Amino acid sequence: MSHHASLPGVLASLAPVLNRYGYLAVGGFVTLEDFGVPLPGETILIAAAVYAGAGKLSIYAVIAIGFVAAVIGDNIGYLIGAYGGRRVVERYGRYVFITPERYEKTERFFQKHGGGIVIVARFIEGLRQLNGIIAGTSSMPWHRFVIFNAIGAALWVGTWASVGYFAGNNIDVIYHQINKYSLYVLIGIVVVIAAFIVRAVVRHRRR
Repeated sequence: MSHHASLPGVLASLAPVLNRYGYLAVGGFVTLEDFGVPLPGETILIAAAVYAGAGKLSIYAVIAIGFVAAVIGDNIGYLIGAYGGRRVVERYGRYVFITPERYEKTERFFQKHGGGIVIVARFIEGLRQLNGIIAGTSSMPWHRFVIFNAIGAALWVGTWASVGYFAGNNIDVIYHQINKYSLYVLIGIVVVIAAFIVRAVVRHRRR
Protein backbone atom coordinates (compact mmCIF):
# COMPACT_ATOMS: atom_id res chain seq x y z
CA MET A 1 0.00 0.00 0.00
CA SER A 2 1.35 3.43 -0.95
CA HIS A 3 1.72 5.91 1.91
CA HIS A 4 1.42 9.18 0.07
CA ALA A 5 -1.59 11.20 -0.98
CA SER A 6 -0.79 11.93 -4.63
CA LEU A 7 -3.49 10.85 -7.05
CA PRO A 8 -2.45 9.15 -10.29
CA GLY A 9 -3.79 9.89 -13.77
CA VAL A 10 -7.32 11.20 -14.18
CA LEU A 11 -7.90 11.07 -10.42
CA ALA A 12 -5.50 13.98 -9.97
CA SER A 13 -8.13 16.44 -11.24
CA LEU A 14 -10.21 15.68 -8.15
CA ALA A 15 -7.40 16.41 -5.68
CA PRO A 16 -8.36 20.10 -5.16
CA VAL A 17 -11.98 19.13 -4.44
CA LEU A 18 -10.97 16.41 -1.98
CA ASN A 19 -8.39 18.63 -0.31
CA ARG A 20 -10.98 21.34 0.29
CA TYR A 21 -14.19 19.42 1.01
CA GLY A 22 -13.05 15.91 1.97
CA TYR A 23 -15.91 13.60 2.98
CA LEU A 24 -18.51 16.18 1.95
CA ALA A 25 -17.27 15.95 -1.63
CA VAL A 26 -17.56 12.15 -1.58
CA GLY A 27 -21.11 12.23 -0.23
CA GLY A 28 -22.24 15.02 -2.52
CA PHE A 29 -20.76 13.67 -5.75
CA VAL A 30 -22.00 10.11 -5.20
CA THR A 31 -25.51 11.25 -4.22
CA LEU A 32 -25.91 13.58 -7.18
CA GLU A 33 -24.43 11.17 -9.73
CA ASP A 34 -26.82 8.45 -8.63
CA PHE A 35 -29.91 10.26 -9.87
CA GLY A 36 -28.49 11.47 -13.15
CA VAL A 37 -26.39 14.56 -12.44
CA PRO A 38 -23.19 14.19 -14.53
CA LEU A 39 -20.59 14.19 -11.74
CA PRO A 40 -17.70 11.71 -11.28
CA GLY A 41 -19.14 9.95 -8.23
CA GLU A 42 -17.35 6.66 -8.83
CA THR A 43 -14.07 8.42 -9.54
CA ILE A 44 -14.15 10.55 -6.40
CA LEU A 45 -14.94 7.45 -4.33
CA ILE A 46 -11.79 5.79 -5.67
CA ALA A 47 -9.75 8.97 -5.18
CA ALA A 48 -10.92 9.25 -1.57
CA ALA A 49 -9.94 5.61 -0.98
CA VAL A 50 -6.46 6.34 -2.36
CA TYR A 51 -6.26 9.22 0.12
CA ALA A 52 -7.37 6.85 2.87
CA GLY A 53 -4.61 4.44 1.89
CA ALA A 54 -2.16 7.30 2.41
CA GLY A 55 -3.61 8.04 5.84
CA LYS A 56 -5.21 11.33 4.80
CA LEU A 57 -8.82 10.13 5.22
CA SER A 58 -10.45 7.29 7.13
CA ILE A 59 -11.33 4.34 4.92
CA TYR A 60 -14.20 3.46 7.26
CA ALA A 61 -15.69 6.93 6.86
CA VAL A 62 -15.22 6.82 3.08
CA ILE A 63 -17.05 3.47 2.89
CA ALA A 64 -19.86 4.54 5.23
CA ILE A 65 -20.43 7.89 3.49
CA GLY A 66 -20.18 6.31 0.04
CA PHE A 67 -22.73 3.64 0.93
CA VAL A 68 -25.25 6.05 2.49
CA ALA A 69 -24.85 8.51 -0.39
CA ALA A 70 -25.31 5.77 -2.99
CA VAL A 71 -28.51 4.51 -1.36
CA ILE A 72 -29.92 8.03 -0.91
CA GLY A 73 -29.05 9.04 -4.48
CA ASP A 74 -30.79 6.06 -6.03
CA ASN A 75 -33.83 6.53 -3.81
CA ILE A 76 -34.09 10.16 -4.92
CA GLY A 77 -34.01 8.82 -8.47
CA TYR A 78 -36.75 6.33 -7.58
CA LEU A 79 -38.94 9.12 -6.18
CA ILE A 80 -38.38 11.23 -9.29
CA GLY A 81 -39.46 8.30 -11.45
CA ALA A 82 -42.38 7.23 -9.24
CA TYR A 83 -43.94 10.66 -8.69
CA GLY A 84 -42.72 12.59 -11.69
CA GLY A 85 -43.24 9.85 -14.21
CA ARG A 86 -41.64 9.36 -17.57
CA ARG A 87 -43.02 12.66 -18.85
CA VAL A 88 -40.99 14.65 -16.31
CA VAL A 89 -37.85 12.63 -17.11
CA GLU A 90 -38.27 13.25 -20.84
CA ARG A 91 -38.98 16.96 -20.29
CA TYR A 92 -36.15 17.80 -17.89
CA GLY A 93 -33.71 14.92 -18.44
CA ARG A 94 -31.83 16.77 -21.17
CA TYR A 95 -30.53 19.21 -18.58
CA VAL A 96 -28.55 16.39 -16.97
CA PHE A 97 -27.73 14.61 -20.26
CA ILE A 98 -30.53 12.01 -19.98
CA THR A 99 -31.60 11.87 -23.63
CA PRO A 100 -34.77 10.01 -24.73
CA GLU A 101 -32.62 7.50 -26.62
CA ARG A 102 -30.41 6.85 -23.61
CA TYR A 103 -33.44 6.50 -21.35
CA GLU A 104 -35.28 4.08 -23.67
CA LYS A 105 -32.20 1.92 -24.15
CA THR A 106 -31.67 1.68 -20.40
CA GLU A 107 -35.38 1.04 -19.80
CA ARG A 108 -35.42 -1.91 -22.23
CA PHE A 109 -32.35 -3.38 -20.56
CA PHE A 110 -33.91 -2.93 -17.12
CA GLN A 111 -37.23 -4.52 -18.12
CA LYS A 112 -35.48 -7.46 -19.75
CA HIS A 113 -33.41 -8.38 -16.70
CA GLY A 114 -35.75 -7.43 -13.84
CA GLY A 115 -34.87 -6.51 -10.26
CA GLY A 116 -31.46 -8.14 -10.28
CA ILE A 117 -30.23 -5.53 -12.73
CA VAL A 118 -30.41 -2.94 -9.91
CA ILE A 119 -27.38 -4.70 -8.41
CA VAL A 120 -25.45 -5.06 -11.65
CA ALA A 121 -26.38 -1.55 -12.84
CA ARG A 122 -24.34 -0.04 -10.03
CA PHE A 123 -21.15 -1.06 -11.88
CA ILE A 124 -22.21 0.03 -15.38
CA GLU A 125 -21.81 3.62 -16.53
CA GLY A 126 -25.16 4.98 -17.69
CA LEU A 127 -27.19 2.34 -15.89
CA ARG A 128 -25.86 3.49 -12.53
CA GLN A 129 -27.25 6.98 -13.03
CA LEU A 130 -30.64 5.86 -14.34
CA ASN A 131 -31.59 2.64 -12.58
CA GLY A 132 -33.37 4.38 -9.67
CA ILE A 133 -35.40 6.59 -11.99
CA ILE A 134 -36.38 3.68 -14.22
CA ALA A 135 -37.31 1.52 -11.22
CA GLY A 136 -39.67 4.33 -10.19
CA THR A 137 -41.25 4.89 -13.60
CA SER A 138 -41.73 1.14 -14.10
CA SER A 139 -43.59 0.85 -10.74
CA MET A 140 -41.11 -1.56 -9.19
CA PRO A 141 -42.20 -2.02 -5.53
CA TRP A 142 -40.15 0.33 -3.36
CA HIS A 143 -39.29 -2.26 -0.69
CA ARG A 144 -37.93 -4.58 -3.40
CA PHE A 145 -35.91 -1.78 -4.96
CA VAL A 146 -34.44 -0.79 -1.57
CA ILE A 147 -33.14 -4.33 -0.96
CA PHE A 148 -31.52 -4.71 -4.37
CA ASN A 149 -30.22 -1.14 -4.24
CA ALA A 150 -28.59 -1.62 -0.83
CA ILE A 151 -26.90 -4.86 -1.97
CA GLY A 152 -25.61 -3.15 -5.12
CA ALA A 153 -24.40 -0.10 -3.18
CA ALA A 154 -22.54 -2.26 -0.65
CA LEU A 155 -20.80 -4.26 -3.40
CA TRP A 156 -19.98 -1.15 -5.44
CA VAL A 157 -18.60 0.90 -2.56
CA GLY A 158 -16.75 -2.08 -1.07
CA THR A 159 -15.13 -2.95 -4.40
CA TRP A 160 -13.92 0.51 -5.38
CA ALA A 161 -12.96 1.58 -1.86
CA SER A 162 -10.83 -1.55 -1.49
CA VAL A 163 -9.26 -1.09 -4.91
CA GLY A 164 -8.38 2.55 -4.22
CA TYR A 165 -7.16 1.87 -0.69
CA PHE A 166 -4.71 -0.88 -1.62
CA ALA A 167 -3.76 0.11 -5.18
CA GLY A 168 -2.00 3.44 -4.70
CA ASN A 169 -0.28 4.60 -7.91
CA ASN A 170 -1.35 1.44 -9.76
CA ILE A 171 -4.99 2.53 -9.61
CA ASP A 172 -5.21 3.66 -13.27
CA VAL A 173 -4.19 0.26 -14.65
CA ILE A 174 -6.37 -1.64 -12.16
CA TYR A 175 -9.38 0.62 -12.79
CA HIS A 176 -9.12 0.07 -16.54
CA GLN A 177 -8.88 -3.72 -16.20
CA ILE A 178 -11.76 -3.99 -13.72
CA ASN A 179 -13.99 -1.83 -15.91
CA LYS A 180 -13.09 -4.03 -18.87
CA TYR A 181 -14.34 -7.18 -17.15
CA SER A 182 -16.76 -5.68 -14.60
CA LEU A 183 -19.95 -6.92 -16.27
CA TYR A 184 -18.75 -10.54 -16.25
CA VAL A 185 -17.56 -10.25 -12.66
CA LEU A 186 -20.84 -8.73 -11.51
CA ILE A 187 -22.91 -11.36 -13.29
CA GLY A 188 -20.91 -13.95 -11.39
CA ILE A 189 -21.48 -12.13 -8.10
CA VAL A 190 -25.22 -11.86 -8.74
CA VAL A 191 -25.41 -15.57 -9.58
CA VAL A 192 -23.61 -16.44 -6.33
CA ILE A 193 -25.90 -14.16 -4.28
CA ALA A 194 -28.97 -15.61 -5.99
CA ALA A 195 -27.75 -19.13 -5.24
CA PHE A 196 -27.36 -18.31 -1.55
CA ILE A 197 -30.83 -16.74 -1.44
CA VAL A 198 -32.43 -19.73 -3.17
CA ARG A 199 -30.60 -22.10 -0.84
CA ALA A 200 -31.80 -20.18 2.22
CA VAL A 201 -35.40 -20.15 0.96
CA VAL A 202 -35.34 -23.89 0.21
CA ARG A 203 -33.95 -24.66 3.66
CA HIS A 204 -36.56 -22.46 5.30
CA ARG A 205 -39.41 -24.18 3.45
CA ARG A 206 -38.10 -27.63 4.33
CA ARG A 207 -38.11 -26.67 7.99
